[in-house]
Amino acid sequence: MPDRDGRSCPFAAGALHSAPPVPSSVVSIRNVKKRFGSFEALAGVDLEIEQGEIFGLLGPNGAGKTTLISIVAGLLRASEGEVRVLGRDVVTDYRFTRSALGLVPQEINFDPFFTVEESLRIQAGYFGVRLSEERLVEILTALDLLAKRRANTRALSGGMKRRLLIGKALVHEPRVVFLDEPTAGVDVELRQALWRYVRVLRARGTTIVLTTHYLEEAEELADRVGVIDRGRLLVVEDKKALLRRHAGKTLRATLAAPLALLPPQLAALGARLEDGGRTIALSVEPGASFGPALAAFAQAGLSVQDVETTRMRLEEVFVRLLRGDRAADVAAARTGAP
Repeated sequence: MPDRDGRSCPFAAGALHSAPPVPSSVVSIRNVKKRFGSFEALAGVDLEIEQGEIFGLLGPNGAGKTTLISIVAGLLRASEGEVRVLGRDVVTDYRFTRSALGLVPQEINFDPFFTVEESLRIQAGYFGVRLSEERLVEILTALDLLAKRRANTRALSGGMKRRLLIGKALVHEPRVVFLDEPTAGVDVELRQALWRYVRVLRARGTTIVLTTHYLEEAEELADRVGVIDRGRLLVVEDKKALLRRHAGKTLRATLAAPLALLPPQLAALGARLEDGGRTIALSVEPGASFGPALAAFAQAGLSVQDVETTRMRLEEVFVRLLRGDRAADVAAARTGAP
């Protein structure tokens, strides 16, 4: 397949567009297990990642996120199971699948002998792509590296080196991009700029798989979320549906005058006094209504100055899911259940 410079290359990005239509699942992971000696890093993972979505893969350190990504990217082989990218097996058709992927690894790595521009052009060359000036400037601008275009990579800060890694993953315009902790060590302003560029990529049809410990990042970007712990997927669900199902709400009412004791109507609902008695807070489970609480406020004749409601964030849902899974394991161990 000829590349953009007229030469033939099995890694050429253009080859991807001549491939036959693929299923809506651009990454298909079926019963994937990975063992390192007696340690089981992945315990039978099944996952379908859809065309054009941003998928957030969340989990604590050591949960298996990077191991799973490495298997999909061809850096590790699964002990059992099957992985397909754009319908092709990552082991038997590795040339195609590797050219379809862009990977931003956790670890910062760079070649100290090249400039930023040279690093990007060399990376593109690995895939048979001659990087156009327009595409180069787009990547450098999006990553705020245009001013460092001709700087040696040794002169870059840690955050800049991480941005360069992101650029290297994008030079061949992959159809699937894995971002493994892409904004670690990156300042807030640039992180938001990267979020905007990720949305641009998604709008162009690129599928994004994001792992991050900044859960507000996943909450902001992800269409669907998967939570993995100890090599097992605990949940895979649309982000909004997950929040509706697991995220409780809290009402806080600021009173005109402080209270020494809660009215019994509100105490019966589990309300609590805060801020020296000037605020009444009441939390409800997912899907529950504040109707009984509002009726109790009216019945108690309280003078309310302000009312604020908040919903549990993704971070709190994440912690709740992990605690629930581990509590279930403890209970199963005590009863001898498998």
